[in-house]
Amino acid sequence: MSHQTVIVLDFGGQYNQLIARRVRECGVYCEVKPYTTPMEQIRAMNPIGIIFTGGPNSVYDPKSPQADPAVFTWGIPILGICYGCQLLAHNLGGRVTAAQDDSAREYGKTQTYFDTGCKLFRGLPETGVTWMSHGDYMEKVPAGFTLAAHSDNCPNVAIADEARGFYGVQYHPEVNHTQHGTDMIRNFLYEVCGAKGDWTMGDYKETAIRQIREKVGDGKVLLALSGGVDSSVAAALVAEAVGNQLTCVFVDHGLMRLNEGDEVEAAFAKWDINFVRANAEDLFLSKLSGVSEPEKKRKIIGEEFIRVFEAEAKKIGQVDYLVQGTIYPDVIESGAGDAAVIKSHHNVGGLPDYVDFKEIIEPLRMLFKDEVRQLGRELDLPEYLVMRQPFPGPGLAIRVIGDITKEKLDTLRLADFIFRDEVAKAHLEGTMNQYFAVLTNMRSVGVMGDGRTYDYTLALRSVTTTDFMTADWTRIPYEVLDKISVRIVNEVPHINRIVYDITSKPPATIEWE
Repeated sequence: MSHQTVIVLDFGGQYNQLIARRVRECGVYCEVKPYTTPMEQIRAMNPIGIIFTGGPNSVYDPKSPQADPAVFTWGIPILGICYGCQLLAHNLGGRVTAAQDDSAREYGKTQTYFDTGCKLFRGLPETGVTWMSHGDYMEKVPAGFTLAAHSDNCPNVAIADEARGFYGVQYHPEVNHTQHGTDMIRNFLYEVCGAKGDWTMGDYKETAIRQIREKVGDGKVLLALSGGVDSSVAAALVAEAVGNQLTCVFVDHGLMRLNEGDEVEAAFAKWDINFVRANAEDLFLSKLSGVSEPEKKRKIIGEEFIRVFEAEAKKIGQVDYLVQGTIYPDVIESGAGDAAVIKSHHNVGGLPDYVDFKEIIEPLRMLFKDEVRQLGRELDLPEYLVMRQPFPGPGLAIRVIGDITKEKLDTLRLADFIFRDEVAKAHLEGTMNQYFAVLTNMRSVGVMGDGRTYDYTLALRSVTTTDFMTADWTRIPYEVLDKISVRIVNEVPHINRIVYDITSKPPATIEWE
């Protein structure tokens, strides 16, 4: 079944896949393509609209990514976001320059005023907060464009040429911090592009199953099963596609939460899949011994994962494909094309140069976390798996700051369990999306009983988010934090101080490493 399609042209910003997420949230099929994609290929996809993303460059720099001028003559609607807005201006007769003073630069939440007569803002409030992130300024707006939004500092926050269906906004409507941002994207899709909303997660499931079957044929498949949401959904999807050609390998690397290895094995014992539990704690801890740098930890864990899979594959016989539960935020933060690297993910940037499989299959690569959960429900996965709290591939290795020892891991495991246990007892799970403890490498003086202690500081972290690209720290009630703190310092050896992380994303990431 064919669907209406919108193309997101990627110019290297950090929020690029999030734009695609918002488009799909509006019921419109969307694909992200690098700006270098030949225009003939884009035209062959018959898109109903194109969105230019943000990016870290300045459009007037000769080395900056540029759009093929042909795209402006097709008669197809275009929405330019941030850098994409400036691309429109730069290519259509306007002028973009570096802001000469701080008043022209805008970063963060900004009060903005909209012309609701413009199709982009039709039916929306005349004022609202937008998320700005630009240091360049549209000094001259192209002929044919009108000003559709402004802020106290900037007269041209949004521009529109409604006759040609060209729109540009200098803020990021795709992030949660922009009020009614998704509604603006929806207006572009439905009011400007004429979208019908003919794409659903059920369609995605059927398409993914068909593509996996076509790729795998009669080959054998190995899947890395952590028991988390991503790998569980990937397992169900691939199992439905190729059945007993799939073997799921659960690598118990000794970096799991309390009792988690046994829980994962029990959860999948009833499934009609080939399940292998590889006990590799000693191997991983020996490889990580003395390693403090987080990127090095991730790469070591990524390589050892692959090596363990290869070893298990040889026991099974010839395995052709490796499946991973990579999702969009993993790809974005690991850097792609002109995007900056925030951190490598063990299943993206941390892969070794040589992998002993024909190919790696990543069936969730185009999905955000909430879409993965939605897909899990389409696959009839139990709710306790679908809603399981996210857990990083490197596990507790990136929640122990500094070097890793089994003693530190055991300390963190117990503290983390108490944190999650008290959250559950207070029935707060629905108010937060990811919460965990971090064992810092900072030690401080304390008093327990009548004696002096010199032990570790434990950090608690909890965030509330829908897409995991942006997140706010959770306002946990003080009385709950107090119970957590008292329990941990009394029940967990080697911890004498508790701190709570009240930093949102951005500027922080959700994990500490």
